[in-house]
Amino acid sequence: MKKRYIYNVTINIDDSVHDDWLHWMRTRHIPDVLATGMFDECKISKVLADDPQGTTYAIQYIAKDRESLTLYQNLFAPDLQNEHTQRYADKFVAFRTILEIIDEF
Repeated sequence: MKKRYIYNVTINIDDSVHDDWLHWMRTRHIPDVLATGMFDECKISKVLADDPQGTTYAIQYIAKDRESLTLYQNLFAPDLQNEHTQRYADKFVAFRTILEIIDEF
């Protein structure tokens, strides 16, 4: 069975830009990431926590395979991340995690 991977981006977005950010993510950023052809699907989830410093989301992109994930990170991620950083400078904190799916039920 082919291994699958999740490219997880956890991001806390400031309330002052939240609505614009969520709209932009749904209509621009996520479609741009999926258009690279490196991922099969994407899920965006809200982290359920009382956070006075904004709202936290987990965006999970399901990679086609490890090679696709590596290509994405090397060829596409820098420009897409830069676009996000320029648009929402000083209004977010993000970290990225790569997860290997070991089983699905």
